[in-house]
Amino acid sequence: MIASVNSTDDDPIDDPVLARRWALDGRVQGVGFRPFVQRLATRCNLTGQVWNCGGQVMIEAQGSQTRLTRFEHALIREAPETARPRIVCVGSIAALPGAAFEIRPSQTLADTPPHLSPSIPPDTPICALCLAEMNDPNNRRHRYPFTHCDQCGPRYTLIDRLPYDRVRTSLKDFPLCPDCDREYHDPNNRRFHAQSIACPHCGPHLTYTDKGDRTITDNQHALDAATRALTSGAIVAVQGVGGYYLMADATNSAAASLLRLRKHRPDKPLAVMFPWRGPDGLDAVRHTAGFDTAEAQTLLGEERPVVVLPLHAEHSLSPAVAPGLNEVGALLPCAPLHYLLLEALGRPLIATSANISGNPTMIDPAVAEQQLATIADAFLHHNRAIHHRVDDSVYRRIGHRLRPLRLGRGITPLEIDLPWPVSHPVLAVGAQQKNTVCLAWGTRLVLSPHIGDLENFRTQLAFEQQIRTLCELYGVQPEEMIHDTHADYQATRWARASGRDCHSIPHHFAHASALCGEHGRFSEDTLVFTWDGTGLGTDGTLWGGEALIGRPGQWRRHATFEPFPLLGGEAAIRAPWRLAATLSWECGSDWKPAHIAATELTLLRAVWQRRLNCPSSSSVGRLFDAAAALLNLVDTVSHEAQAPTRLEAFARGAGNPVELFHHSDFDGVLRCRWPPLIRHLLDHRLSAIQRAADFHATLVQILLTQAQAARSSASIRSIGLTGGVFQNRRLTEAAVAALAANGFDVLLHERIPCNDAGISFGQVMDRLPALRYREET
Repeated sequence: MIASVNSTDDDPIDDPVLARRWALDGRVQGVGFRPFVQRLATRCNLTGQVWNCGGQVMIEAQGSQTRLTRFEHALIREAPETARPRIVCVGSIAALPGAAFEIRPSQTLADTPPHLSPSIPPDTPICALCLAEMNDPNNRRHRYPFTHCDQCGPRYTLIDRLPYDRVRTSLKDFPLCPDCDREYHDPNNRRFHAQSIACPHCGPHLTYTDKGDRTITDNQHALDAATRALTSGAIVAVQGVGGYYLMADATNSAAASLLRLRKHRPDKPLAVMFPWRGPDGLDAVRHTAGFDTAEAQTLLGEERPVVVLPLHAEHSLSPAVAPGLNEVGALLPCAPLHYLLLEALGRPLIATSANISGNPTMIDPAVAEQQLATIADAFLHHNRAIHHRVDDSVYRRIGHRLRPLRLGRGITPLEIDLPWPVSHPVLAVGAQQKNTVCLAWGTRLVLSPHIGDLENFRTQLAFEQQIRTLCELYGVQPEEMIHDTHADYQATRWARASGRDCHSIPHHFAHASALCGEHGRFSEDTLVFTWDGTGLGTDGTLWGGEALIGRPGQWRRHATFEPFPLLGGEAAIRAPWRLAATLSWECGSDWKPAHIAATELTLLRAVWQRRLNCPSSSSVGRLFDAAAALLNLVDTVSHEAQAPTRLEAFARGAGNPVELFHHSDFDGVLRCRWPPLIRHLLDHRLSAIQRAADFHATLVQILLTQAQAARSSASIRSIGLTGGVFQNRRLTEAAVAALAANGFDVLLHERIPCNDAGISFGQVMDRLPALRYREET
């Protein structure tokens, strides 16, 4: 709102006429900031100009000192809701010619002053005003699936380069019609200088195709055809903002099961997009799942993420949506197309990434039709090119706060201010799974969108493309690569082959530094529990149950678990029954999975006894896998979190911890002896539900025991929890409660995922003290 800034009849009579220039950075492009500045200056009776300069906005204004001061205050106080402006420079200039205030052409990144750096505008959902227009039969944009204004719509996904102007986006292929051109140049129109402006006459359009070789290019007819296909139980690949969704009726078990079969995704939960219903848009979600105020706000937020919610006992979703779980990943429509599709269908839709399992999400229509031909029955394309793929963000409430599990559309690229300047630009290339990359220079850090698991060749190509994208958009070339110590990680190989200086960070040190860096803890020691699947430790074994004391750049191992063998290495991770059998043998028991032949077990036992292909691990994530198998919840897994999530969903009640003992090794590291816990899981006198609860309670007690030991030996009072294991709400909330009750301050992630998606951020944080030292010397 800018109505509070009026012409200044009360200016002092002797108030001199001055001219000033401001440079602003932050989120000031793609958010209607230049039109806002023009209107504000006009109301303040100022003359001058505003323009994009690289990724910033430059303003020159002339008027009385009183008016200029009021104008400057209003630039920040009354900026558009989606803007995040910051004045970085202001100074006096010579008198300006002209009698009006104008928006002048942008300057390119090459013309940007070197002390300024760009900020990339995020993708945002359709705003309420555009939604009202789209639903108004008398509006010329009625039911137009690309209705946007200067406050909403795709930004990052269609940018070619900065500054953000239509000619540097994928909308450059759509010249404005006379009506849109009038709106664009009218200062009193809300689409004044809106770069995403479009209408049915001049903007993007839909195309529907199916296996019957039908092609429909009329927007409404294409929507109608897609709706009929979904109603009949078909699977439709729908092009969205940052890529394609595979969509199917979420209430139709046959359709959901067919999607799983075709996509080779038998178990991993599928996200569900709900129609916008009721005064707050949440009625459809409300009928299916429970949520609190914070979860509602996140569902409705400008990121429009997937939010993991508890399902009601009675709901209409197919059991095939989230087999074995009592939660659903829910999201609301983001793009106008999604609103229209769900409104027409009148029921929730499965909305899962359109890809071959393990590959990046599709963004190109021709590639989508070729590679998804065996999965999708039909396609709903549009001809607005997607320049940068981005998945949905995912959040889950843990410890009374929504915490990110994956960062994507509407949030990334995530820009963070560093606590001090780095001496030279660096690129952290992240982990092997849930990969992200992180670029840091000056006092800025940028975390990329989710890329994926780098075992797959196409994901490796997406990894390289994402690095090029960040470097080109921000105009920064790294001089140093930061990577994991694991030599066989694809990201490590790429970094070492780059020809630049390289620095390695142990996996769990990066986890710990990510948490401390997020909370600004660089100068005091913290005990950080880094519990996850596996990561290479400093001793050459596979860690995953570590308690580290220190700060970024200075970590030492305080506690861990007694190591155990992973029978067959990666095979043990894919088949938790192997872990269960191995751990039972280690305890002197003889657990036998019912479906495995005795001859195979005999052979595997001989391999275990000889320690052939049995890498040593201390991973809590692998203990979760074994526990789920011992309780007959899983035998094999088709995705990484399957066993732990099943175990969490299965547990009921508070649980009773099993007493476990610790001993100090030769290096003074506390090691937890886990065999009594395995024996407890094999005790069939107790229900499986009780044993699952006891497993969680025992891990909480281990945390508390190790924290108390750190307080005694190192006066530690602040505890951090990070690593993929702490995506488990039951475990994390119980651990926080127990630690807090014993006088500890507990740190959890708030902006960065606790899983491997935060590793690249942690690699920069761990390296940051050394980079500052190099600069100061």
